[in-house]
Amino acid sequence: MAQTSTIEWTDVTWNPVAGCLVITPGCTNCYAMRMAARLEAMGVAKYEGLTRKSGKRYVWTGKVRLDEASLEAPLKWRKPRKVFVNSMSDLFHPDVPADFVAKVWSVMDRTPQHTYQILTKRPERMREVIISMGLPALEHVWLGTSVEDAAVLSRLDDLRATPAIVRFVSFEPLIGSVAGANLDDIHWAIVGGESGPRARPMKEEWVDEIRRNCLAAGTAFFFKQWGGKNKKAAGRTYRGKTWDELPLTTVG
Repeated sequence: MAQTSTIEWTDVTWNPVAGCLVITPGCTNCYAMRMAARLEAMGVAKYEGLTRKSGKRYVWTGKVRLDEASLEAPLKWRKPRKVFVNSMSDLFHPDVPADFVAKVWSVMDRTPQHTYQILTKRPERMREVIISMGLPALEHVWLGTSVEDAAVLSRLDDLRATPAIVRFVSFEPLIGSVAGANLDDIHWAIVGGESGPRARPMKEEWVDEIRRNCLAAGTAFFFKQWGGKNKKAAGRTYRGKTWDELPLTTVG
């Protein structure tokens, strides 16, 4: 029910929901769409009908699937780990019922040995659901939003308005300058270029802008990758070093 992850800032992924929808340019080349199509081709029922062919690529259909069977998987993990929640979806997709989100919260509340990382492109719904359902702010549950360019900087305001002990932003794929990003009360920033066959380039000056904003706000800075068609070749060294800062002492 969990997959060991190659993502540099987490240990495993946990997907009680699958499927999503392209809503902004940052979604255009989403790796999860390609992965979902591949899993469907392999006969994994969970991903059936979640993508469709569009030209030479696969895109989300907008359909989501709740996976009740995977909900309690973290209860069986004895070793503490960092858990990326819904790498193949968005927990706050409008078609994910608030009651189901509450079930996910209950499991996380019962497993404080793990650190959960929830990343959404819909922080306005995250705020709404958490407040309306009275979901507690948990120290081991980090809430984050994706910001790919200046057009969606308002997501940071929605994140700030969400009850949380640890808040983070993923500037990935970074496809434009976010020099105006206000990182006050944002505890962690992940920066990464887009990867894959249609990867759009990331400029070093955009990374510099984020780094300066992190220093000004006291935000931990994590540089994930330069990206590109061959992300391994491009590496993850920025200004002569690797940057793996975290917002606080974590498991793992």
